[in-house]
Amino acid sequence: MEIILPQVNGYNVYKADLHLHTIFSDGSVTPEYRLREAWYDGLDVVASTEHVEVRPYEGKLLTYLKGYVPEGTKAFNNSISGKPADERGIQVDLNHSVKLYQRAAPAYGITVIPGIEITRNPKVIGHYNALFIKDNNTVYDADPAQSIRNAKAQGALIMQNHPGWRRSDLSMLEFETKVYGEGLIDGIEIMNGAEFYPKAIDRALTNGFFMSANTDAHNSTYEQYRLNGTFRNMTLILAKDKSLESLKEALLAHRTLAYAFGSLAGEEQLLKDFFNAAVTVKVLHTDAKGMRTVSLTNTTSFPYLLKFGNGNPILLNPFCSYRTTVGKDADLKFTVENMWCSEKGHPQMVMKVK
Repeated sequence: MEIILPQVNGYNVYKADLHLHTIFSDGSVTPEYRLREAWYDGLDVVASTEHVEVRPYEGKLLTYLKGYVPEGTKAFNNSISGKPADERGIQVDLNHSVKLYQRAAPAYGITVIPGIEITRNPKVIGHYNALFIKDNNTVYDADPAQSIRNAKAQGALIMQNHPGWRRSDLSMLEFETKVYGEGLIDGIEIMNGAEFYPKAIDRALTNGFFMSANTDAHNSTYEQYRLNGTFRNMTLILAKDKSLESLKEALLAHRTLAYAFGSLAGEEQLLKDFFNAAVTVKVLHTDAKGMRTVSLTNTTSFPYLLKFGNGNPILLNPFCSYRTTVGKDADLKFTVENMWCSEKGHPQMVMKVK
């Protein structure tokens, strides 16, 4: 699948999924399969983000490998999201999934961001991805804040995952106040799977977080997205290239947009810049009084829902045009209703008509 997006402000727009799971935590597919479906789905970048604390397949793998390990060997400390690990610690190699991704990625031309998910009680602590990490095996601590600090000490960026999942609202948790106050968080998911958290946009703007949308896929993305005729969730990263260095710089500079199920979320100016790069305006006719007939042409794979004044919204489908009129010397003004720049706000576009 090819997804056509514009260059914006001199940057390429890379399509990324920064939240994925495989059999090396609680997913049902392999890292190699994740890469193959990402290629089919038109992505440029994926992150390996297995759970630190939730790894149910270890017991099954030990049973499968019974001829290689001592009889009676049982998995331990592989379900510790709600309790600390015992003195035996975590004995598996938490970097193994990353290595498998990295080994297979060149065949698909996809960049792999090394990462891990710190996974604790969502109602009290939450889940946090550590991205651009160097060694997953040194992250875990019984104190989740210290786990985040351990990742940050390696130069990782920390993204808060699905902030509204299994919660009645997005009021600040005591733990969130603590880690936000320490400056430990760099980004936040606005969209996760089929969930959309508009209030998280305001939280991102207030705290200076990059905004993200991801599948958090555990099963095949084909079932949830392509089978239903829709693109998968994507974090759009505006970067010079898709090297790890450029991608990390872009996230630190907040040059990201969140995309899911036909909607985009992000900082208002970046949304406007994206739209202006995606949609062209052409004068088709000017009458004797200077009234102009113009066409708006969508050059991308995303739809845009346009609202002119008090009229009904107009859906500008991918690679289609919409015709309207604008007065002499007037600008074309409308709201893009499927772009979100705050909990309830949409970009107000003013386009010059030449």
